[in-house]
Amino acid sequence: MSARRLPPAIVAAIDASKILGVRAGASSNHRFIGIWPIVIKGRVFGRSWTVKPDGWYHAFVDDPRGALQVGERVVRVRAVRVRRAGTLDAIEDAYKEKYPTPGSRKYVRGFRTARRRAATVEFVPR
Repeated sequence: MSARRLPPAIVAAIDASKILGVRAGASSNHRFIGIWPIVIKGRVFGRSWTVKPDGWYHAFVDDPRGALQVGERVVRVRAVRVRRAGTLDAIEDAYKEKYPTPGSRKYVRGFRTARRRAATVEFVPR
């Protein structure tokens, strides 16, 4: 396992799920909220929908430490902002493939906006 990669069993569980619990910040005072996870080549990504100043994405920008809730496990992570255009494009393609239902289309299209595209993180071990 690479130092920048989560364990394969955790990644597989995240990839199989439609919702991932994330908690921003090093303290356990915050609650877990659900986001749509994407896995590409063993790497785990998330993108903010609302991009609110008090939302999970900005909390991770202020303090990149946090946790993921994967089934019954809580995995400590660090959020790393994603800026590479090729990776961002691949994430958008992965959203389209993973969330193909009619009810999901609005969100899949919306994730392509510049504001949301800029609010993409990769979750790595801490």
